[in-house]
Amino acid sequence: MSKKVQTDMYHTDSAVSIRGVTKTFTQWQRSNTAGNVLRNLLKPEKRTITALNDVSFDIKRGEFLAYAGPNGAGKSTTMKLLSGMLLPNDGEIAVLSMSPQKQRRALMSRLGILFGNRTELWWDHPVIQSFEWKKIVWDIPDDLYRKNLAMVTELLDIGDLLKTFARELSLGQRMRADLAMMLLHSPELILLDEPTLGLDVMAKRQMIGFLKQLNAQEGTTIVVTSHDMDDLEEMARRILLISNGKVAFDGSFAALRDELGCTKRAIVNFSDRTRREIAYDDTNKLLRELSELDGIVDVGFTQTSLEEGLANLFARWR
Repeated sequence: MSKKVQTDMYHTDSAVSIRGVTKTFTQWQRSNTAGNVLRNLLKPEKRTITALNDVSFDIKRGEFLAYAGPNGAGKSTTMKLLSGMLLPNDGEIAVLSMSPQKQRRALMSRLGILFGNRTELWWDHPVIQSFEWKKIVWDIPDDLYRKNLAMVTELLDIGDLLKTFARELSLGQRMRADLAMMLLHSPELILLDEPTLGLDVMAKRQMIGFLKQLNAQEGTTIVVTSHDMDDLEEMARRILLISNGKVAFDGSFAALRDELGCTKRAIVNFSDRTRREIAYDDTNKLLRELSELDGIVDVGFTQTSLEEGLANLFARWR
C-alpha cells in the first residue's frame, strides 16, 4: 500500500477505513481413531481458514451500519480486528484515524465494544461497583461520569439494577447494564456483536430504541452484527453483507430487497369468494389496476421477507 493511501486513511472523516485486509487462521486436524493417533503425533495435519480475504470498506462518522452474513463469514473477526484484539495478516485498518495495532490504548479510550455472549460486570458485586471500577481505571472525569451515569440510568431504565448483584440479573437486564457500562466514557464509535441475542420482546425493543436514539442525538457511530434481519433493518440505514471472507453487498436495505427480489404482492379478495395475487413494484400502477377491477371486498399486502430472501442467498453462497 502506498504511503499516500496510508496517510489518507488516517486523516479522513471516516470512523473506519479498511483497505485490502486479509485474516487467516490455522486449524490443526486430529482424528480420535486408534490408527491415526501415532500419525497425528508425528505428522499432524493442519488447514488454513481464511476469515477475511482482501476486504475493503469505509464507515463514515455518525453512520449506523448493519454488518451481516452467515455463520463463519468473518463478522466477529472484523470486530476483533477493529478493536485491536486481532492483527491482520495483510492490509491496513484505521479506526477513528488511529491504528488498532499501534495505538490500541489511545483507541480504546474512544471506542466501545459489546459482545452479546460476554459481560464486563463483576459477577459477585452490585452493578454500580463495576461502574465505579471503570470510572477509576479509565480515569473518567467526575462530571462526565455523573452525566453519563444519569443518562444511561434513565434511558436504559437500570435504576433498580444498580444495587443488584450481576449474577442475579436476567439476560435482558445484564445486556442493558453492560451497554450502560460501555457508554460511561462517551465512546465515539461502538461495536456491537449480537447485542439482542436471546432478549425477550420488551428487552429487545428497549435496546433498539436506545441505540437509535444514541445514534440520532449524540451522533455516535454504531456498527452492529445480528442474525435477526428485522432488528438490523429497524436500527441501521446501511447494510454490509460479508460471505466467504469477502464483501458481497454494500448499500441500503431497499437496494438489498431489490437485489434479492423480495416481491411485494397485493392479495385481492372478491365478492364471489375468489382471490387474486398481484405482484407489483409501483404503488401507483397497482392502484390504477385495482381501480379497474369489480367486486373487490378487501385488499391485503404481503412481501417476501428479507430474512427469507437472505436465507436462500446464504444457502447459495455455501
